[in-house]
Amino acid sequence: MNQPKTGILLVNLGTPDAPTAAAVKRYLTQFLQDRRVVDLNPLIWSLILKGIILPRRAPRVAKLYREVWMEEGSPLLVYSQRQQRALAARLPQVPVELAMTYGSPSVKQALDRLQSQNIKRLVVLPLYPQYSCSTTAAAWDALSAELANRRDLPEISFIRDYAEHPLYIAALARSIQMSFELYGKPDLLLFSYHGIPQRYADEGDDYPRRCEATTAAVVTALGLKPSQYKMTYQSRFGREVWLKPYTDKTMRSLPSQGVKSIQVICPGFASDCLETIEEIEQQNRAFFLENGGESYHYIPALNDSADHIDLFEALVTERRL
Repeated sequence: MNQPKTGILLVNLGTPDAPTAAAVKRYLTQFLQDRRVVDLNPLIWSLILKGIILPRRAPRVAKLYREVWMEEGSPLLVYSQRQQRALAARLPQVPVELAMTYGSPSVKQALDRLQSQNIKRLVVLPLYPQYSCSTTAAAWDALSAELANRRDLPEISFIRDYAEHPLYIAALARSIQMSFELYGKPDLLLFSYHGIPQRYADEGDDYPRRCEATTAAVVTALGLKPSQYKMTYQSRFGREVWLKPYTDKTMRSLPSQGVKSIQVICPGFASDCLETIEEIEQQNRAFFLENGGESYHYIPALNDSADHIDLFEALVTERRL
């Protein structure tokens, strides 16, 4: 009996189609209206979003995107597409598609391409190493909403996260070790993860524990002492309390505590993007150096490195392709 044909769907967050205020506004509208991301009263939030936030934020964010935009497009999209192509090359008999929860390529477009190839099993890999309701669950919602409109549903294997997968930890550890060899061992290695409101964790999102699990595993692999590393959260938005300690405030305070050299890695990002390139590599570098720091190096995301594609291949083949 023939095995049902399997397809793979990689899902990342999304990005504007262009570094313009109009494109950023379209993207942020879709992103920030998702109840998984912002769960305030929808009527009040819509008025605030459209009347205050988007008119102010879209032009400012568009300017930041222009500074990091690559020849092929937005960094997040470019690296995600390279990951898709690299994984497809490893699995030539298995269709591999990429979708964004917000923006394009959309989940609908990716599913259309997969179902046109008559796939009956679908392995879904959200490109978020640590589960969060605001990212992984949002990807699940987008997939479920699209499948709700289809008659023929595939069998689905959804990868919740891979925060402690041995190949992921080994790839991070090698990346850090290479940075140490290139720039010397710093006074401090900082693990910076994207933040979420503290309230989400209080209500059951285990994201902080998954981040802590990744950090603990990498620290063990590298043999670091507690004084040699620190873990923080970046990219907070609005006035609500988010997970602490905050990366930007930590950067400003570290030099006064005797930390003069630092290397920073963002293990929660599968691909470099605005939040790693502009916020961490540029903005937080300035915070650290302006307050007395002397040496600052950002360790890039794993992107389409061979180690990273090894991990993706293992994650999907473990689902019995």
